[in-house]
Amino acid sequence: MAGQQFQYDDSGNTFFYFLTSFVGLIVIPATYYLWPRDQNAEQLRLKSLRRVHGRCLWYRLRLLKSQQSIVPTLKKAALLFGWAVFIFLAYKVSKLDREYQEYNPYEVLNLEAGASVAEIKKQYRVLSLKYHPDKGGDEATFMKIVKAYSALTHEEARKNWETYGNPDGPRVTSFGIALPAWIVDQKNSMLVLLVYGLAFMVILPVVVGTWWYRSIRYSGDQILINTTQLFMHFMYKTPTMNMKRLVMVLTAAFEFDPRSNKEAIIRPTDNIEVPQLIRELGNINVKKKEPPFCYPYSLKARVLVLTHLARMEVSETIEEDQRFVVKKCPALLQEMINVGCQLTMMATSRGGFRAPRLTSIENCMKLTQMAVQGLQEAKSPLLQLPHFEEEHLRYCISKKYKVRTLEDLVSLKDSDRRNMLRFLGEEKYDEVMAVLGSFPSITMETKLQVLDDEDSNNITAGSIVTVTVTLTRKRMSEVFEKGQDTQTPTEETVTEEVQGDATKNKPKVWQNKNKGAKKAAKSKKKKLTKKRPVSQQQGKGDKAKQANGNVAGTEVTAATKEEEEELSDKGSESDEVEGNKDSPSERDEESDKQSDAEADEVTGDDEEEWEALQQSIQRRDRALLETKSKITHPVYSLCFPEEKQEWWWLYIADRKEQTLVSMPYHVCTLKDTEEVELKFPAPSKMGNYQYSVILRSDSYMGLDQIKPLKLEVHEAKAILDNHPQWDIPETEEEDEDQEESDGIEESEEDDEDND
Repeated sequence: MAGQQFQYDDSGNTFFYFLTSFVGLIVIPATYYLWPRDQNAEQLRLKSLRRVHGRCLWYRLRLLKSQQSIVPTLKKAALLFGWAVFIFLAYKVSKLDREYQEYNPYEVLNLEAGASVAEIKKQYRVLSLKYHPDKGGDEATFMKIVKAYSALTHEEARKNWETYGNPDGPRVTSFGIALPAWIVDQKNSMLVLLVYGLAFMVILPVVVGTWWYRSIRYSGDQILINTTQLFMHFMYKTPTMNMKRLVMVLTAAFEFDPRSNKEAIIRPTDNIEVPQLIRELGNINVKKKEPPFCYPYSLKARVLVLTHLARMEVSETIEEDQRFVVKKCPALLQEMINVGCQLTMMATSRGGFRAPRLTSIENCMKLTQMAVQGLQEAKSPLLQLPHFEEEHLRYCISKKYKVRTLEDLVSLKDSDRRNMLRFLGEEKYDEVMAVLGSFPSITMETKLQVLDDEDSNNITAGSIVTVTVTLTRKRMSEVFEKGQDTQTPTEETVTEEVQGDATKNKPKVWQNKNKGAKKAAKSKKKKLTKKRPVSQQQGKGDKAKQANGNVAGTEVTAATKEEEEELSDKGSESDEVEGNKDSPSERDEESDKQSDAEADEVTGDDEEEWEALQQSIQRRDRALLETKSKITHPVYSLCFPEEKQEWWWLYIADRKEQTLVSMPYHVCTLKDTEEVELKFPAPSKMGNYQYSVILRSDSYMGLDQIKPLKLEVHEAKAILDNHPQWDIPETEEEDEDQEESDGIEESEEDDEDND
């Protein structure tokens, strides 16, 4: 480029600027993202969880990992070294001389700007005597002094300095490149080309290709694409999948194949230990020759999952592989649920696909609970608690207590619970109660409506139905405390009094036998009160007295009194109606008042619906903008090797037809309350439908909830083809022309009439 000159930085000053900026761009973001978080905070968190989660496998492994890990120390050392280099370079740059300063001859001669010519000459003589080479001075400094003197005294040099900033006139622009000159030195050319070729033609393509090859093998949830295709094949092939078949499909995932995942390991000792475990487990379909179930990796993974569910003791080497397999199970089962939902949507939209049955998808959810808790399907949920063994369950399921679930255990009185768990010492009992109190208790409220419709409560055929489910999570300890508060001493005394009255007025055995007959007789009497006079009912009451004795007689007399009061109320109402008939003006006023009240109620309802709709829209907008954390509550699990958060599945199903109505929504942000909207199209045929809103935990067994959902589908409204209000003129001119034409026609008609 003409007028410009590029030169390499021989002094190395510019290179320091470049190097300082480069190191700073690496060190500052790396410190923000890679600096180990406060270890004290993590230790405090683990300490707070110790009382409840101290016996969990993941908790013990986390303590060992925090004690043995040196990764945080290495990260800190590397980052501190980077900051030391950055500070050194910044200090080096601050000490560099500024080379690109504006030329000022007054500064060279140590004069103030605007000095006279005499002062300039005098100062020049003094400096010349001092710095002249013949006098032993510095030649470079003397040349600067001569240049400054000529710039201030010579007319052409002064003009060049004032115009171009340099006494010598315009100079060629030079740019310094922040690289040392040895890079382009001819002696080092081969070495530089070799380094550039190796970096940009070998290392960079290999790194990018490796990253791309690994990324395309995984889905967005970090599941191998081959595994997803495997799940889709078997779920389409077997729509109804029992638990045994589901375990086989799960353990055939390519995540457990050493050829697809380097973390999976096939050990030489597997040929001895795996067959021994197979003999202990019993029938696990070893002889099945269907690939990939017969492959060694699939068989080993199946054995490890089944031993985990049976809580069998294994060797240390097998235990390490078992932890790896079990940690992968929740994510793989979630992928299997997603595949089942995709097949269901394809079957409903396109047709020709066999959608998986509801039992298959629910078995995936149940297997997730089993894998997290390390329990088989038929085992009691009470075994999730510490210190509970199989032989202890006989105390719980006895006829006296009949405790089979966690809710039953919570609902017991404290004295009964302590008596039932008498096989536990005080410390163990306190630990069991602390763990039980940490379990979740979910209340579920549903609201059914059709959004963006005039009548949101009217469900028509084919409309989009929205079920708003509000989930509220509480600890079972809170529910337990409320139960204790309700059992106050006053209530106990009241119950004792009621029991005493019941013993006094206790009917005889033969009277209890006729209890159903008496209820039927009462219902018949209520139906016949409209037709029979009071005298007949009283006579009937007297007969009942004679037949059933005093106790039955008191009941009948009370019933007759209530019926007389109802008849008297009806008689008074009829009298009022007759009185109103005689005054038409009063009747008109009341009708006007009723119509006004109805109109006010309608407008009030419309305003409430509008406000509710606006609030729901605002909540949805906030939910889209907010990114909630998926860290909710740590799960209590005795056998799961990794800390897991408490998540839930929420969906609507038709249990009669064994189909999904809405796709399962994975609730991953439920800390206290969460509002979820489930949408599905209403059936195309009118009638009443019975669905179920189902909430399932992905971590705990025995805490699932099912709530019935009744759906009454009406006929869809007819679409209007034409309406008078739709005939609107496009412009005001057309409207005016139409009015003028109408006026002319009317005037012509008037003239004809006059003629």
